[in-house]
Order: sequence, then structure tokens, then C-alpha cells
Amino acid sequence: MAKNNQNSRRHFLTNVTKGMIGASLFPSVITASDRKRNAEELLRQPQRFSPNDQLQIALIGAGGMGTADTNTAVTVPGVKLLAVCDLYDGRLANAKKRWGNDIATTRDYREILSRKDIDAVIIGTPDHWHKDISVAAMNAGKHVYCEKPMVHDITEGPAVIAAQNKSKMVFQVGSQGLSSLGNEKARELLKDGAIGKLNYAEGFWARMSPEGAWQYPIPADASPQTVDWDRFIANTQKRPFDATRFFRWRNYRDYGTGVSGDLFVHLFSSLHMITGSVGPNKVMATGGLRYWKDGREVPDVMLGMFDYPETAIHPAFNLSLRVNFVDGTGGTNYLRLVGSEGSMTVEWDKVTLYRNAPSEDANDPLLKTKADAGAGKEYVYERKSMLPPEKLEYTAQQGYRGAHFDHFYNWATAIRNNGHVTEDALFGYRAAAPALLCNDSYFANQIVEWDPINLKLVTAKR
Repeated sequence: MAKNNQNSRRHFLTNVTKGMIGASLFPSVITASDRKRNAEELLRQPQRFSPNDQLQIALIGAGGMGTADTNTAVTVPGVKLLAVCDLYDGRLANAKKRWGNDIATTRDYREILSRKDIDAVIIGTPDHWHKDISVAAMNAGKHVYCEKPMVHDITEGPAVIAAQNKSKMVFQVGSQGLSSLGNEKARELLKDGAIGKLNYAEGFWARMSPEGAWQYPIPADASPQTVDWDRFIANTQKRPFDATRFFRWRNYRDYGTGVSGDLFVHLFSSLHMITGSVGPNKVMATGGLRYWKDGREVPDVMLGMFDYPETAIHPAFNLSLRVNFVDGTGGTNYLRLVGSEGSMTVEWDKVTLYRNAPSEDANDPLLKTKADAGAGKEYVYERKSMLPPEKLEYTAQQGYRGAHFDHFYNWATAIRNNGHVTEDALFGYRAAAPALLCNDSYFANQIVEWDPINLKLVTAKR
């Protein structure tokens, strides 16, 4: 590094650390709170668990996300898969091919919950079954990992919270980014004042590939004989068998929660973890069905705006979120927090911090006192009065297994130690609620007011 660059960076760090805890700026490599969970040595020589100490799990809902969840869960030392439930016979056959012929399979999730040898379940079903199966599982004494969003409708959250409080089961919602090293580092930086006073946040998620726009493949053998359609629609509107609705369920309001329930909820989860917020008190949304005119009932472009009130933990700030399923660039996603002294872009394995280092020039108008202003002097705050923005990157340590692994590691550890997880039912509801209210605002064309502390819908108005 050139000497001038070294001096500039030293000057930047000196200014950044004034009035704040400097420790959060170092090192540039982020490490896990529990370092050994990401060490390659742990994977080469995994811990040995006796049969009585294994965490024995079952999967309910073996679609794409349920399968991915289970593939990750079984890499956590001491976790063993015993059974799989799904309503499509083809997925049950694939489960045996993937995880072994000794895996029990069934179409009825109640058979899973009645088994004494199963400690915990992963719920990877469509959204409209999350609440019912979560409550039934906890009432049956099973720990639960439920895919996001935690519920399909705003009215369903209290039942899941009550079931967890009563059963004392470990319940975790599957917004895996919540356990990422990026979020951990961003929370530390924000707390230590790295961007000054938070006033704005924004998030963006873009997809373009057909499957990324929920155009999931429909098997050639899909029929009323191979799919338990009646059970699929048992808790919603009755209609004749429709393979498109079953396999591309995210496109329909009876079963899915649109782009906000699928993707905004990740951003809410990360934002709430980083800031300590419990949610916004005002929600408004717009968007439209711009490209995927394939019979779907939900928009492929959505923009949401949210007001977060001041609390004892954070100042008032605004949030804007965007999802685009017709983005030709594809694959872009980020969460950005902006404060009075800088900003940071948060990814699951990296945080990029930008901060304007103030000039030390005595004539810098930004350093003028209130007394000067009181004397009737006016100052033009020109850009040249600031040094160029400095940039620091914090990247995950080499060998980091990723947020998905960490989320399951944290869940399994909490079960073994009778501990707690960050994304429990209450946290999960507070992340799901504004995502669901975003849909309500869009379809009703109204501003929605929400009480994030008491978890109540206040009013809806134009």
C-alpha cells in the first residue's frame, strides 16, 4: 500500500473512532461468536453423539426449501433424519433416494407428530400450513424449525406465540440470514456508532430466472392419484385439483404470501436483529404485475415504505424495500443502513462500511459553531469540505459454512442445552407482520397502521 494511502486510512480510522468504541472496526475478517462451529476441523472430525443423545428430526414438506433445509440440518453434528412427509408421492420417493431407504415416509404429518422417537421437525410446507402444523407440533412436544414467513395471515401469529410459551419447545423461524456473521458485525458496528445516528434503511431483492420467479417445474405424473390435493386445500378454499396451484403455490394468495412474504421478510428479520427494533407502525405499498402474466394473483414488482418510531433502543427512521421479479440483471440483493455519519451495506458474509471523514480544516463550514450561526452568518456546506468517503470491508473468515448452517447449528444447540434462539415465535411474528401488512396495503390500496409492541392492527386509512 502506498504511504499516502496508509496515511489516509490511518486518518480515517482515527476520525471514525473518536467518540465511539474502536474495537468493532477490527479485525477486517469477521469471525463467529462460537468460532469452532465454522472450523473445517469440526467437519473432518465431528463430535460423536450416542444414539440417546442424537437429535432425531423429521421433515414436513419436502419441496425445494424443505429439502435444502434438511440437507443442511443433517450436516450439523449429532442430527439424524428419521422421516419425511409430503403430499406428492414423487417427493417421498426422492426422499428415500436422497437420504436412504430406511427413511419413513408418509402423506399425513400427524403420523410424524405421533412418533415418540422424533424430537423435532422442519416445516417446509406452503405458507398456509405453517401455523396449523407449528402449533400441532409444539403441542405434541416437538421442537420446530418453521420456514418463513412464520404465518400466512396477520391473525395467525398469536396462536404460534401462545403454543411456544405453553409448550416451552424451541421454535425457530427459517430466515437463515439472521444467524449470519454479516448481521452480527452490522449490529456491532451500529451499536458502536460507526454510521452515526440511523435515519434511513433500504433493501432490494431482484430475480429473473424462471424458477426464481416461482415457475417451478410441474412433474409429468402430477394427478389426483399422486397428489393429496384434498389435504392440501383442507384449511382453505375448496376447488378442483389444479397441478399448477399445487406446484407453483407461491403465485396464489390462498397458499402463499407474495414477494413480501417470501423476500421482504428476510430483510425485516435482518433489520430487526441489527437495530433491535420490534417493527414499523406505518406500512404502505405499491407495485404491479408487470411481466409474469401467467395467471398468478400476486405482483412481480413490489415497493414498500415503512415508518419506524423512536424507541429506547433506536431513533425514528424510515425503511424502503423493493422486490423485482423482472430484473434483467438478476440476483441482486442487499440491506443498506444510512446514518448521520456514514452507511453500511450488509450481506450475509460481508459488511461494507462507508464513512465520510470530516476535514480538520479550521475554516471548514461544517465545524462552525452555533454562535457563528447566531451572529447571522450563513454557510454553504460544499462537498469539498469533506474528505472522500472511506471504505472498510469486513468479510467472513475462510472456511465459514454460511448462515444456513449457523441457523441450524444454533437451533440444534438450543434444543440440546434447553436454550433460546433469536428468531423465536415472537421475533418471527414481528418480522412477518409488516411483510403481510405490505400485501394488505397493496391489495386494499391503503396505508396500514400497526402497533408493533402490542401486536395489534390499529387502523387502515387512505
